[in-house]
Formats: sequence, C-alpha cells, structure tokens
Amino acid sequence: MSELDKDLQRQIALFRYGVIADLVHLPRGYRGIGARLKAKAALTYAIPGSNRDRVAVNTMRGWLSHYRAGGFEALYPKRRADRGRARRLPEPVVQRLVELKRERPTRSVRQVIEAARKDGIELPLAPATVHRLLERAGALGPAGETASGQDRRRFAYREAGELWMADVMHGPKVRRGRQRRKTYLIALLDDATRVAPYAAFAFSEAAKMFLPVLKQAIARRGIPLRLYVDNGSTFRSRQLALVCAKLGIALIHGRPYQPAGRGKIERFFRTVRGWLGNLPEEAAEGLGPLNRALWAWVEGNYHQRPHRGLKGRSPLEQWALSADRVRYPEPGLDLEDLFLFEARRRVMKDRTVSLHGRVYEVDALLVGLPVTLRYDPDAPPARPLKVLHDDTEAGQATLLDAYANTAVKRRGASGGEPAEEPPPSPLAMHRLKEKK
Repeated sequence: MSELDKDLQRQIALFRYGVIADLVHLPRGYRGIGARLKAKAALTYAIPGSNRDRVAVNTMRGWLSHYRAGGFEALYPKRRADRGRARRLPEPVVQRLVELKRERPTRSVRQVIEAARKDGIELPLAPATVHRLLERAGALGPAGETASGQDRRRFAYREAGELWMADVMHGPKVRRGRQRRKTYLIALLDDATRVAPYAAFAFSEAAKMFLPVLKQAIARRGIPLRLYVDNGSTFRSRQLALVCAKLGIALIHGRPYQPAGRGKIERFFRTVRGWLGNLPEEAAEGLGPLNRALWAWVEGNYHQRPHRGLKGRSPLEQWALSADRVRYPEPGLDLEDLFLFEARRRVMKDRTVSLHGRVYEVDALLVGLPVTLRYDPDAPPARPLKVLHDDTEAGQATLLDAYANTAVKRRGASGGEPAEEPPPSPLAMHRLKEKK
C-alpha cells in the first residue's frame, strides 16, 4: 500500500471518529443515542475520499460499535468485498423513486420502496440510500425545525473532566537572548470546576506549542471526555486530531468568528491579566521565570480562591466533588510516545534522511524505502528519532556525523581491512523484501 493510500485511510478514520466522538463514552443502550444519530444524519459533511456528503444512521452505529470493540484503529476502512462492481442505482430508478415520493408526499421512505417493488423495480433498495437520494432531490421537504436566530443558551457540565476548553491569550514581552520577545499564554480550563489543568507561556501559538501543554494537562488532571477549541490553526493540526482520537477525546471546534461558548476561559484570561499587572520584574527575564511565576500563582492563588460561579467554592474544592470519576491514563500508556510528531521521508542512497534542516542516518536496509520519523520537536537535536517502515519499528535515526564516518572501515575498500561485524539490525532482510 502506498503512503498516499495510508494517509487517506488515516483521514477517513479521523473523520469517522470526529462524527461519533461525542457518543463513544455513553453507555450501551443510552436512550439519547438514536436522536443524536438522526441529528447527525441530517447534516452535510466533507467526507475524505468520497463524493457523498451524508452519513446514514446505521453507518454511524457501525462505526460506534467498531470503536467500542477495537478503539481508533478499528475505524480504518477495510477493503470492500464488492470492490470494482457498480453500486450506484441506475438513473431511471432514481427518477422513479423521486416521482413516487412527489406523487404522494405523505409516503414514508419504506412506503416509497414498497411502491417501487409494485412498479417492478427488483434492485436492492436500502432505506438509508433511498432516504439520501430523496433528500438530495429535495423531495423530503424541510429537514427539521428552523429558528429565526442562533441558539446561544448557556451551558455548564456537572463533573470534572466532562469538558475542557482551550484558548490562546497574548502575553507580555520577556527577554530571549539580547532581545525581548512577545509571548502567548496557552491554557486549558475545566468547564465544571474552573480548574486550569495546565497553562504555559510560549513564544508562538503554533500547534506544536499546544500539544506539550495538553500532554502536561493530561498527566496532571486526567483525560477529558471533550476538548472544546476554536477554529484557529493552533487547534486544526492533524496531530492534535490523532492524539484526541487515540485517547478517546471528542475534539469540538467552535463556529468561526463566534466566540460564544468560550466565556469561561475568557473570564480566566481576564483574571490572568489582572495578575500580569503586578508581575515581578524578575519574572520577565525569560520564559522559564515567567512560567514558574504563572504556575505558582495558579496553584497557590487562583485554584484556592472562592469562585462566584461555583457558589463560593474554590476550583479545587469543586474538583474534589467529582475527581473520583475523572479518567486517568492507564498505567501502561506511554504519553511521551503518544504525543510524538510524525514526518514521512524516503531514505537516500547514503542511508540518510533530513528533518528540519538536519541530516540523520538510518539502517542501511532502509535505503530507497519510505519511512516515518517520530520525534519530539522540543528535544535536543542529538536525540535519536524513532523510525517506522510500513508501521513496523525499524530502529533509530541518529544525527549524521560526517567526520566520524571518515574513520569507518568499509568492506571492499582498496587496502582496507574488513569492517567489524555491525550490531544486529532490528529489521529482517527477508521481511523487507516481502514488503517491497
């Protein structure tokens, strides 16, 4: 399978998870699931690799069942048994179905199918398929109730960890080398308790700056059921979507240019700005001092202070009321590995790959093959990178030391001695040949 095909499969799996993400933690038999699925089926989507823009209720039920049984990996598409055979209904059949509906608008979808059978149409007619084509033809009428205005009702979750919201605030300038650079505060807030799972200043609001903040928040305060963010590029990275899918977090993006729904974290930012007004001078000497001062204030002041929105309780007191129901990472879960970034490369003939302007060496058996590099963008350049080939661990990529390579003995060199036997490779030659 090509790298392009793999990328499309991952996009499809992420799309499927995004559709059902708010349902995966509801118990089986929950009474509201059917209504939610019907509401989702009435929406239009940009479906990766497909011309369709609707998803049937039964399809979503299948995705939900697969996820509960096998997690995120179970949402990857599987090869269809009828691949290569036509699955679209002939146009005359589609036209007749639309006519049958318009002749008698009160007919249900199943009654339209029964009428088509009496007309001599013997092709398989799935109710979801017929419903979709009737809706596209405008034969179903209004899809539901409409409102003259937007729904801006206030919401509040009851228990810790049900929903976190994240946002970015412009921060003060601090020293970086000989210059002073602007900072950005990246923060998460628990909706029910107003606890800040984690917050930190950074010199950029890019996605790679948000993920370490989220990782720290999860390590300290568990895994939220939902993560509510805006539509900025900070929160639109595929890496964030993949992390949320693997952890079972429903990633919710607010509507563009509509700040409604983020009032609580905006209120937190106003409180932070008040603290910044009395910031000690030494805290502005660098990013490290600023973040240490921030977290000392969050834990020692903000979390301890009575909150008007919590009926006079402090955020920590409110958290304690439902802390026993918070999802924490399983003991065997490696958060560091889960949050690693990925980059795809093809290994050059000199067994090297490049990443962010640096050149790394990999196993010689990988020459000419596509590989996936997994790395921490904040790690020192000398730290080895994890290498995967065809989803299989393939050793490490180490920073190239061209000068040291001049002393390496090579087989076949004129007058040279045979090189020492290299250490065992994590790859098997026959396995690579099979996968080519």
